[in-house]
Amino acid sequence: MGKLEGKAVVAQGGGPTAVINQSLVGVALEARKHSQITHVYGARHGVSGILAEDFVDLSQATSHNLEMVAATPSSGLGSTRDKPNAEYCEKIFEVLRAHDVRYFYYIGGNDSADTCHIVNDNATKAGYELRVIHIPKTIDNDLLVTDHCPGYGSAAKFVVSAFAGVNLDNYALPGVYVGVVMGRHAGFLTAASVFARKYPDDGPHLIYVPEQVFDQDKFLAEVDRVYKQHGRCVIAVSEGIMDKSGQPVMTSLQSSVERDSHGNVQLSGTGALGDALGDLVKKKLKIKRVRSDTFGYLQRSFLSVVSTADANEAREVGEKAVQYSVWHNVDGSVAIRRTGDYSVDYMLTPLDTVAKATKHMPEEFLQGDHDVSIAFKNYARPLIGNFPHYERLAAPGVKKLLR
Repeated sequence: MGKLEGKAVVAQGGGPTAVINQSLVGVALEARKHSQITHVYGARHGVSGILAEDFVDLSQATSHNLEMVAATPSSGLGSTRDKPNAEYCEKIFEVLRAHDVRYFYYIGGNDSADTCHIVNDNATKAGYELRVIHIPKTIDNDLLVTDHCPGYGSAAKFVVSAFAGVNLDNYALPGVYVGVVMGRHAGFLTAASVFARKYPDDGPHLIYVPEQVFDQDKFLAEVDRVYKQHGRCVIAVSEGIMDKSGQPVMTSLQSSVERDSHGNVQLSGTGALGDALGDLVKKKLKIKRVRSDTFGYLQRSFLSVVSTADANEAREVGEKAVQYSVWHNVDGSVAIRRTGDYSVDYMLTPLDTVAKATKHMPEEFLQGDHDVSIAFKNYARPLIGNFPHYERLAAPGVKKLLR
């Protein structure tokens, strides 16, 4: 079989991350090494840019410029929240064929993998040779097959840093603090807050993730217990925590909820859950000093909080995507496979094994209904890398003279 010659298109979809541009640059620089790829186009704002034929020619970007972009958080090409259906994907294919595109790389989550799957089917039915490779990314770490997702380690490192700082603040001025972390269906990101604990009484004292049923009465009892024990309580909560009926807790705590363009309850971009939980603590436990924050977009593209392993692997999944498409007559999704403590290699898994579905934290990562296990810490530690360091004063007390 001769070499498949034509243009390549790379696009980014879904939420930005601190390292998604490493994958973009990995594709661009690796593709420029192969003569059968005549041009490397970047589609601005994901698949919506493909439909609009809004391309930039990455073949003409300097290596220095690309490397600087690689080290910059957020999506360098821009992204999209479009969730293409069959008709949308058919139009994507028509544009790719019109531009003689033979290699299509889409960096994103499970919806992006599904888009790749449908576009690939269109090409097959049309008898048009098109290599379609999905490149994983998501801070939620919820893609199937792959051991973990590029983007997660850096966002988790931010969560650790944020809760370590919050814990120091709460230690100085005690009260109850609720921090709401991204994660609609999976609690990997919220669970990372466990690494903020250094001393035995450090927070977060309670960690709640979607994989554990959230019970309001048990929640209040635990907050009360911790507050009486330490005089304070720091709580990490996934935005997607569920009640026993499988409904988001936010729907039961609020009289009305916002919904996004796909009909899902709006969890990000609002402080509603944190405020509702804080009000519940104030009302039921009569604790006056209660504060809450919703981390929101801060987790995704925070400058200077990047995991080295995360950045390296994000680059390599981009490079591997090109290598798989050029060297082998294949389509699929790049997956990371853990091979040691700590080392990885890469594999290509069929698109339909990643498309649409969501991975949850396994049971062995959970501990009770408000904590995570040592097994999770062993899993996540190498992905996050070095943690922030802090100390407490170590000085003896002085004898009282008047009382």
